[in-house]
Amino acid sequence: MTGIAPINPLMPGLGLAPPPVSQDVPVVKEIIHCKSCTLFPPNPNLPPPAMRERPPGCKTVFVGGLPENATEQLIMEVFGQCGEIAAIRKSKKNFCHIRFAEEFTVDKALMLSGYRVRVGSSTDKKDSGRLHVDFAEARDDLYEWECRQRMLAREERHRRKMEEDRLRPPSPPPIVHYSEHECSELGDKIKDDNKFPESVRVLLTWLERGEVNRRNANNFYSMIQSSNSHIRRLMSEKSQHEKEMEEAKDKFKTAMAAILAQFEQIVSVFHAASKQKAWDHFSKAQRKNLDMWRKQVEEVRNMHNEQLMGIRGEEEMEMSDDDMDDSSATNSKDSEDLGVSQAEALKEENDSLRCQLDAYRNEVDLLKQEQGKNQPISSEEDGTHSQQLSFLQQALQGMQKQLLRMRDDLKEREAELEKSTDDKQQLKNQIHNLKAGLHNLQTTHTLQVRITTNTSIVTWCSCSCAAQQALSLHFDRIISTFLNVHPFGASIEYICSYLQRLDSKINPGEVEALLSRLPCTFRQELTGVGASLEKRWNFCGFQGIKNT
Repeated sequence: MTGIAPINPLMPGLGLAPPPVSQDVPVVKEIIHCKSCTLFPPNPNLPPPAMRERPPGCKTVFVGGLPENATEQLIMEVFGQCGEIAAIRKSKKNFCHIRFAEEFTVDKALMLSGYRVRVGSSTDKKDSGRLHVDFAEARDDLYEWECRQRMLAREERHRRKMEEDRLRPPSPPPIVHYSEHECSELGDKIKDDNKFPESVRVLLTWLERGEVNRRNANNFYSMIQSSNSHIRRLMSEKSQHEKEMEEAKDKFKTAMAAILAQFEQIVSVFHAASKQKAWDHFSKAQRKNLDMWRKQVEEVRNMHNEQLMGIRGEEEMEMSDDDMDDSSATNSKDSEDLGVSQAEALKEENDSLRCQLDAYRNEVDLLKQEQGKNQPISSEEDGTHSQQLSFLQQALQGMQKQLLRMRDDLKEREAELEKSTDDKQQLKNQIHNLKAGLHNLQTTHTLQVRITTNTSIVTWCSCSCAAQQALSLHFDRIISTFLNVHPFGASIEYICSYLQRLDSKINPGEVEALLSRLPCTFRQELTGVGASLEKRWNFCGFQGIKNT
């Protein structure tokens, strides 16, 4: 154990918890000398004593194993070195509870657990004991801890509220109540363009509150009229902004057109440089750079061209339905022009590739001639010439394949262009045929409707006549039976009231007309004198039979 400095657990400066000690390094506790007792450290080989879980806000410790002759003064002397002691509750059974003023002093007191206490120099059992220090639960500690937690929670809520108040947008200013003075001021503010939004908000609030009555209706009407007068100003501002936007679009279009024109000029420069007249005079590195630059310029040109076409497409989407027919024709022309321009570009590229192919062929011929003239050359020169020759042959084959591919593309484009024109003509013919068929269908449909209407009218008339005949025959039989039962006759109202039980829609005029049409079956007679004169109908169908 030599070389390890002893640690005094009662050293001043210890914090809330004991400093972390490595498990590999053993902790050696020293003997503590007090005025009336001596503390001997425990055996370091023994396991640490069992301890309970630390309660929240613990300031109280349980101390067991005290000597029987221990007093509060002795306990104060031993544990007072750990920190300020608030209270000591000593029991008669060799244990006590010590409450400290601070929480971190509890950790210092726990370091004394396991120490042997000897009072003075006595060897009596009553003057010695082994300390056991552990956490203790106390209601005062728990209450103080809960109060502290509530205080921290209040502080946190206050801090959050202050932060929310700081981040909350400011509330709108309050709306003044209606009065004659405020109404006159608001009428002047509404006429001002700068104060119009704020004044309209006040007017809207007054209207929603129900401040309008018969007395101030004229004032509100004048304010609403003033609000309506701003519509013309707003429309003029809108038209001005739209005009500025259109001007900006036009400027952008002109700038894009100028840029595309310059790109076309640069592309034409590269195409002119790739022709045989100028191409043969450039070196290989220069030709390679020219090809690379030409491809880059063409890519940029195509990208800007697509962008311009997209802008035109967006403008065409905003056009009205009447202008769509005209724009379709122009779009077809643009597409045809675009196809023609692409075909011309392919032809120019084909010519440039043909020129490059001729240049490579000339170089191959020159190399072959030089090789034939200079027969006695070294083997190294033969190798280099053969490599150059193979490289040129490969390049020649690649150019031939590319030329064939370009020709095939050109043929496909031409075939597609012809096919599109044929399809367009076929669509026009189909539209014309559909219009003619639609006109014929409309005429035939109108004729069928007229014929159907006439036949339905005739059928209805015939059906109604037949129904009337059947109905008159039915009522004729009923009236004959009714009058046969009444030998002295019956008035037209009496007969009609009887028939209305069978058919409520019948009226006296129809019944009288029916009886008048059958004079051989029904006869009208007058009965009574003066004011009691009455018309009655009698059944006379059997009189003709009797006479015969």
